[in-house]
Amino acid sequence: MVLQIQPPTQPEVIYPDSDGQPVANNTIQFGWIVEIKQNLDWLFADDPNVFVAGDLFWYPVEGRNKIVNAPDVLVVLGRPKGDRLCYQQWKEEGIPPQVVFEILSPSNTQTEMDKKLLFYDRYGVEEYYIYDPEKNSLRGWLRSEDGLDVIPQMEDWVSPRLKIRFALSTEGLQLYRPDGERFLTYTEISRNAEQERQRAEQERQRAEQERQRAELAEQARRDAIPRLLQMNLSIEQIAQALGLSVEEVRTLAQE
Repeated sequence: MVLQIQPPTQPEVIYPDSDGQPVANNTIQFGWIVEIKQNLDWLFADDPNVFVAGDLFWYPVEGRNKIVNAPDVLVVLGRPKGDRLCYQQWKEEGIPPQVVFEILSPSNTQTEMDKKLLFYDRYGVEEYYIYDPEKNSLRGWLRSEDGLDVIPQMEDWVSPRLKIRFALSTEGLQLYRPDGERFLTYTEISRNAEQERQRAEQERQRAEQERQRAELAEQARRDAIPRLLQMNLSIEQIAQALGLSVEEVRTLAQE
């Protein structure tokens, strides 16, 4: 009798979707993360195969749950939209995030950021951008044959993948859509939406007032026809006076 020895069962690898740390360390950092993420969502809203996420754990290697990073904002072109607990690259046709953003806070150390750069370089990021709101400084890296290379001049830089333009002003980082429109904060988007709603309501009211004026003018012409007939004016004269056709006057006179 031959005994078959079953291979030991490999324990299931768990890929956590959180490390218990906050998304951001302060309101400034959080505001920038939300602004960039929301505007990229808006920019690619009509493309079903662009996935944008904020503070999402990215696991590039199957079975290695210690190899992980959570970019402040990541963009994956070629993968469908939809909710994910984490980004497991082997389940996404092996496609890594092509574009990554990090927003610095005072708690970020140089060692931490050096490790992030090595991670993004090793696992296939094509464009990497770091913005420091406190210092109002912007740095970027672009992939070449040798890996991620520093972008020497970020002012008016246009992302090859996203087609957005970067600019720095005294007020901070400015990002511009391909159509030239500036990225907006949530407050600005809400304010613009409210202004557009008010403009639409004003236009509706103007149209309603114009309709009512037209109805009153039409009724006034109708009411004038019997009086003008009593004054012995001819159908032709009434039509000319009221700006109506002869047939219209005849029809209204018979009502």
